[in-house]
Amino acid sequence: MRIQAKRILSMVLLYLLLVLILLYVLFPYIWTFLCSVKPEPELFSKKIHYLPISPTIQNYVSLFGLTKFPRYFLNSLIIAFATTVLAVLISILAAYAFSRFRFPMRYLLMIIVLLTTMFPKILLIIPLFMIFRSLHLINTFAGLILAHSTFAIPFSVWMLTGFLETVPRDLELAALIDGCTRVQALLKIVIPLMLPGIAATAVYIFISSWNEYLYALIFTTTPSIRTLPVGLKMFVGKYEVSWGWLTAGGMVTSIPLVILFFLVQKHLIKGLTAGAVKQ
Repeated sequence: MRIQAKRILSMVLLYLLLVLILLYVLFPYIWTFLCSVKPEPELFSKKIHYLPISPTIQNYVSLFGLTKFPRYFLNSLIIAFATTVLAVLISILAAYAFSRFRFPMRYLLMIIVLLTTMFPKILLIIPLFMIFRSLHLINTFAGLILAHSTFAIPFSVWMLTGFLETVPRDLELAALIDGCTRVQALLKIVIPLMLPGIAATAVYIFISSWNEYLYALIFTTTPSIRTLPVGLKMFVGKYEVSWGWLTAGGMVTSIPLVILFFLVQKHLIKGLTAGAVKQ
């Protein structure tokens, strides 16, 4: 009886701890949402109200009707999606080469690829700016997509190389014996088996591009090209902050990421550990 009571007590304490951790993690989002549905007088009131007294969606209406937020949102979707597609395609081909072919300086090249992820992005600003200016890519979608790919591809190549090592070579060899070319074997055998790893890599690339601020700030000069991180910064003025628009924009900005996780969660869970064990 005492053992059973101890088990029940330990389970209650465990669940209580989990609830506290969950509240700690979700508190910033809850507080942001509560602020986004508060009218302006409550936001700037000297007396702190944790819950909105008169909830309103006026901040969201004003955000989409009086600001360029919809344009920023669309720009971020275009750039993040294009960066994800481009980086995944290049990373798959590079990872396939590193995993399936043995060529001189292979390990050295892989180390060099990994080392590029260790350099701060700010070090690449000046050379990238000079290259983009000469190619007339400043203030263009193509320029931002290429800039975001510079930090997305190296780490993605390492991730996908690990995932590729888990795909049995015998299946690919059997396809080659049956008459498939390398490209056909890659498309019909390897990539379907790599879907969990590709999903995990795509999520990483999309989030990195979606949240990127530095390149988007330096390589854009007009609202028609600005992305969400730069657009939200516009709500922070020198003497005042538009907290209603800022918090409403923060909540809307998180929606695509939540949807993305729900869409790929099955593949993502498999992909988190798919490259951990070599076969």
